[in-house]
Amino acid sequence: MIITRSPLRISLGGGGTDLPSYYRNHSGFLIAAAIDKYVYLTLHQTFVADLIVKYSKLERVASASELQHPIIREAMKLLDLDGKYLELASMADIPAGTGLGSSGSFTTALLKALHAHKKGLIHPRDLAEQACHIEIDLLKEPIGKQDQYIAAYGGLTCFQFLPNGDVQAEPLKIDQETLYNLEDNLLLFFTGYSRSASGILKDQDDKTKSNAQEMIDNLHFTKDLGYQSKEALETGDLRRFAELMKVHWERKRKRSGGMSNADIDKWYDLALANGALGGKIIGAGGGGFLMFYSEEKAKLRHALTNAGLKEVRFRFDFAGTSVVNQ
Repeated sequence: MIITRSPLRISLGGGGTDLPSYYRNHSGFLIAAAIDKYVYLTLHQTFVADLIVKYSKLERVASASELQHPIIREAMKLLDLDGKYLELASMADIPAGTGLGSSGSFTTALLKALHAHKKGLIHPRDLAEQACHIEIDLLKEPIGKQDQYIAAYGGLTCFQFLPNGDVQAEPLKIDQETLYNLEDNLLLFFTGYSRSASGILKDQDDKTKSNAQEMIDNLHFTKDLGYQSKEALETGDLRRFAELMKVHWERKRKRSGGMSNADIDKWYDLALANGALGGKIIGAGGGGFLMFYSEEKAKLRHALTNAGLKEVRFRFDFAGTSVVNQ
């Protein structure tokens, strides 16, 4: 049996500038961090000719081309697999639709498993590009490249998205003490809302494609915040990083009316009143996870858990998408 896992992610600065509608004209930049919450894929051979696929649904088909699941169908087509005598199942530590990049993690885990089945090795860059090709080019999802790339690479990584479609990746140059403090002082709280990012991202994508100046200026500012966050993290100024998170969230809320709601605003203000130095919604917005930086973690945890939010504790992942059993 082949088992692969792919990490989920949090964005540390510059998120939103990885959509093709923006970077093809202006280039994009962001910092992302992989965390130790994963999407898992299992793949093994069976004694029946059908392809069996288990996710939130169960599909049993004669060939991969008959699958309803679009990502699995296109991935098998890309690798020239008909799926006969195979059974594939997925599971995840965190539900989909919560802003941690689960779709990109699912696609990279799936492709890693299929390459392992074919006895092939694949570089993280190629793995990420294949995942982007499936989701963006073939399935026309209005998404960026961040999720696939950070899932494939892992770690705390800076990504430059160039107008020609190339992506340059380099590790964030952060010292160990700062890394440990960042890991200890970042807290994730689930809002209780799961949502599809497509609607919010499509709104951003459409406005960017139409050269809406307000959206373009917002993303220019966000990209600059990404560079400032990189400098703050690499110089060990975590309080400055926290302040930049707060500015990022204020700008991010202006991109779409669906970015926040009354509950999220209430929880955000509660966090700032109880020890958070900065924070933001992870992902496209509208629900999912709130992330805060705090040096008064007990006070913040007490306030937000009493308000009904569930904390998910995490560490950073440095392995990226990997085969854990073969």
